[in-house]
Amino acid sequence: MVHKYSVVAERFAKHLTSDLDLAPDALRAVLDLAHQVKRTPERFAKELSGRYLTLLFEKPSLRTRLTFELAIKQLGGDAVASIGPIGEREPVKDVARNLDRWTQGIVARVHSHSTIEELAEWSKVPVINALSDLYHPCQALADVQTLEERFGKLDGLKLAFVGDGNNVAHSLMLTAGRLGMHVAIAAPEGYQPNPAIVEQASDFAKITITGDPLEAVKDAHAVYTDVWASMGQESEAAERSRIFAPYQVNEALFAEARPEAIFLHCLPAKRGLEVTDQVMESPRSAIFDEAENRLHAQKALLLMLLKS
Repeated sequence: MVHKYSVVAERFAKHLTSDLDLAPDALRAVLDLAHQVKRTPERFAKELSGRYLTLLFEKPSLRTRLTFELAIKQLGGDAVASIGPIGEREPVKDVARNLDRWTQGIVARVHSHSTIEELAEWSKVPVINALSDLYHPCQALADVQTLEERFGKLDGLKLAFVGDGNNVAHSLMLTAGRLGMHVAIAAPEGYQPNPAIVEQASDFAKITITGDPLEAVKDAHAVYTDVWASMGQESEAAERSRIFAPYQVNEALFAEARPEAIFLHCLPAKRGLEVTDQVMESPRSAIFDEAENRLHAQKALLLMLLKS
């Protein structure tokens, strides 16, 4: 019997190391399934019975770890977790070849993207990038799900990202861009997105890179920001706060967006730095819908990757 996910799953890459591992039709299928899972979770309650995930976390996490744990458990499976450096006690390739004997998938939140790539190279089971220094594909899936819920479409929307041109900005360009969105990123000189990833995204999407937050936010349907100093950059926090001060998302900047625009943030937020409390608590803030959708988007990913 051909399983209902098999046809789409055949078009998936084996792993989700970066956003582009999801082909355009597979990306659309994951998003559609995420909406279904959210509407009728009971339909999927036993779909991954007997399936187990390994969670490898080099970085602290609230949303990512708990939503992956809840996702596999609510689909009928379970998870085991290892917290701390990967590849310190033994080579990453040995870690991968142990884990693929025990569990049906590996979710890794790492410092260096090379760790994700090495896990994927050696693992016989799917490896999911739950955050690396280059990409955050699971976050981007939840983001576009939230936008589609709010606006009923994605094609033709403008998404403004203001702040550090980091892993979140990279994934938004690659994921939102392929779904027909104009992605405008405002970042100071020296902190703009990776040029190679910008060039890659520009092949299939309308991408604007600017140093002017007003230009990016003008007529945007959504305004997005992230912390100015990510984990591992704490020593740069004071300097970054000075450089990024003009990029704060406050009520004046948010007012430049469309009247129906929503505010997004991947969280955790440093209120009073990259965003004001007024914007965070605004009726147009969708940050907790966005956080909730991490659960549903990741359920859809697991169904596609682990069920086939």
